[in-house]
Amino acid sequence: MAPERISRRVRSIPPSGIRRFFDIAATMPNVISLGVGEPDFITPPEIRSVGQRSIDLTTAYTSNAGMLELRVAVANHLRRHYGLEYDPEEELLITVGVSEGMLSTALALLNPSDEVLIPEPCFVAYPACVQFADARPVYVPTRVEDQFQVTGAALESMVTSRTRAMLIGYPNNPTGAVQTPELMQEVAAVAERHDLIVISDEIYDRLVYGMSHTCFATLPGMKSRTVLLGGFSKSYAMTGWRLGWMAAPPDIAEAVRKVHQYAIMSAPTMSQHAALAALEHGEASVQAMVAEYDRRRQVIVHGFNSIGLPTFEPKGAFYAFPYVGHLGFTSDQFCDQLLKEEQVAVIPGDAFGPSGAGYVRACYATAMDKIEEALERVERFVRKIA
Repeated sequence: MAPERISRRVRSIPPSGIRRFFDIAATMPNVISLGVGEPDFITPPEIRSVGQRSIDLTTAYTSNAGMLELRVAVANHLRRHYGLEYDPEEELLITVGVSEGMLSTALALLNPSDEVLIPEPCFVAYPACVQFADARPVYVPTRVEDQFQVTGAALESMVTSRTRAMLIGYPNNPTGAVQTPELMQEVAAVAERHDLIVISDEIYDRLVYGMSHTCFATLPGMKSRTVLLGGFSKSYAMTGWRLGWMAAPPDIAEAVRKVHQYAIMSAPTMSQHAALAALEHGEASVQAMVAEYDRRRQVIVHGFNSIGLPTFEPKGAFYAFPYVGHLGFTSDQFCDQLLKEEQVAVIPGDAFGPSGAGYVRACYATAMDKIEEALERVERFVRKIA
């Protein structure tokens, strides 16, 4: 028998639970997609124009860590919003989106047999990044009764002698949950008690409604054990520019930079110039987009609840997470039939972890008229199956 061509590591990781619905929807006319987690806004003009001009100026590599001017701007951003102090030369790295930062961090920090606690439902890349590093993801369930926030007790119950780190993501994809400061303190207490590294994905930090975001590294004693991940894709509508950043203590930053150096070399140069413009001139655009997302959020949550799909109020990101389990369908069945019969694409909740079973993720980062039409189609579908 010929040897297996694909590594056991890759074979052990299932395909993304999101991708199948994207592929089906792409072949169908008249589909309204509430599936892709991507702003429908185009990158603001004050950012686009700088990226366009940069192509005429230079297409060369930057330093491995990214343009120093951009790292300084990120440091200023973190100081301005959170009172955090990071050394741009020793503690900051410009990455190819948060996903690359997360994978490079996992490869730099984790050893085989290490365990990483991951509150779920969570972004689909979290467990995969841990597995690519030959470590073991350990799901920590969250519940709608707790607004899908993770508690210290839930984390504590999953700690073993092999637990090395926690990987958390608030504001949360897919639920839209935002962790309260009190519960963040509980997470911090578990990290302190067991000497854990915390990888905190805060890509949606600027997209919060009616409350404040707690940056994990601001909690007492946490900056020295936190890998803070952020970026430009969501807040500045820059998904295709593929740019993020990582802030961490010097020893961790150096290790992650080593992985990044060999795997990536440097993030795209023109994207770095555009990101610098975003930090320096993009705040008004961020505020305008947040206001519009908030308007859409209220419409879609009210709409789902009126249809009879119970939906808790998301406080961040741009996702609603309605419950469909009472209709007698699995999440996958509901999404499949809704797409085929009404041409509305949403994502099964259990694609994001076991606690998502019975839910679906609906992204409201699409135009209001499409959201309203999608709600009408969903209501028609629910009436029919009920």
